[in-house]
Amino acid sequence: MQPVGLALSSEEHAPKELVRQAQMGEASGFEYALISDHFHPWTDTQGESPFVWGVIGAIAQATSTLRLGTGVTCPTIRTHPVVIAQAAATSGALMPGRFFLGVGSGENLNEHVVGTRWPAANIRQDMLSEAVDVIRLLWQGGNQNFKGDFYEVENACIYTLPSPLPEIYIASSGEEGAELAGQKGDGFISTAPQEGLVEAFRKAGGGDKPTFGQVHVCWSPDEAKARRTAHEVWPNAAIKGELGQELPLPRHFEQAAEMVSEDDVAELVTCGNDPERHLDAIRTYLDAGYEYVYVHQVGPEQDGFFDFYKHEVLPKLG
Repeated sequence: MQPVGLALSSEEHAPKELVRQAQMGEASGFEYALISDHFHPWTDTQGESPFVWGVIGAIAQATSTLRLGTGVTCPTIRTHPVVIAQAAATSGALMPGRFFLGVGSGENLNEHVVGTRWPAANIRQDMLSEAVDVIRLLWQGGNQNFKGDFYEVENACIYTLPSPLPEIYIASSGEEGAELAGQKGDGFISTAPQEGLVEAFRKAGGGDKPTFGQVHVCWSPDEAKARRTAHEVWPNAAIKGELGQELPLPRHFEQAAEMVSEDDVAELVTCGNDPERHLDAIRTYLDAGYEYVYVHQVGPEQDGFFDFYKHEVLPKLG
């Protein structure tokens, strides 16, 4: 599998457009993609948030070689892990050997909608760990029961199980989450090339398991336009600290984004059509120890992005 993959942004695009992008990605030479799982977009400007499992089913039928995973789903509050176990198993059956399950501890933005309180970060990590246990238990097949600190499973059997079972990759932006990924995951996902994360993952049991990092770009033949688009559509890239996990509504992210400048966003989203700058952004992750980097094109100029990466970026990375 080549080092560069594709990010499908459910926060920005309607279901049919996400399917089209998956097809274009496959045709352009991207071998894998990760699709986000949100109930709300980060901001109202982004404007979309389709049910990811329906979109995955459509992508399964519209592609033939593209590997696809959730990047990422939260199996703890909004959706019980038994439901995620069934949904992911069905996705694996639709895409034999091509589907993987990416999981994370989630954001208040998406999880508060069921009326359950948003736990502290350490509790969320414990919930995620137990949720992974539940999913793996149900994937053993047969009638299963489970009673843990957070979840109870009673006489549950998943009848439709794929072969092979999907791999479970665990996402985190901190060392404790990276260690959990090393202990219980088949791989690690992160959205920042933070020093020490990959090392923490590998020391905790990650060994030579795969690691994925996400890069945000905004391709356009006009760099000034790309900067404006990135600032308008993806200002959340520059919102610092724990706000990304704690704010509950898109309008709160828009309020926080009022304090973010175009220059702030452009420091974190690679803008324009200089292939070397895009390559440098990807290599930052590769240099930090990530084996695979999946690229999120911000905004509507998707066709130009695919053509640019097909001819100017992917060939230079092998």
